[in-house]
Amino acid sequence: MSTDATSLTTEDLEFLRRPLHGLLSVAAGPIPAQPRPVWFEATADGTVQLFTGPDTLKVRRLRRDPRASIVVAAPVGERERWVSIAGGVTIERDGAHDLAARLAARYWDLDDPTRAADLAGILAEDQVRLVIHPETVKRYAY
Repeated sequence: MSTDATSLTTEDLEFLRRPLHGLLSVAAGPIPAQPRPVWFEATADGTVQLFTGPDTLKVRRLRRDPRASIVVAAPVGERERWVSIAGGVTIERDGAHDLAARLAARYWDLDDPTRAADLAGILAEDQVRLVIHPETVKRYAY
């Protein structure tokens, strides 16, 4: 069943706390949209955040039009389920490195020296935190 809302439910948050990739699209991007896979974190207050470099194309586009959407789907082999979140985005200078470290631990095995070095490289660079404030949430679960 597909439903619409303006905020994330407890079930949505449980689903979004899994190590799944989100597909991010920004409003000022090309038409048709060309989403990019991203790591993300759903927060207890119902926002969704991710990190990126401060000079990336997505940040430049968000400065022109601060709206984005992210779609997260269940992986192959599971029953069909997805959540789509759209809303305004704030670009935050604080917390990006902490977020990157949390997400790396969620998505990677940091005991692997290659992955640990990858994380060190991310943390050595300037990062910003993108926070999506949901205005529209759509979901489907079979």
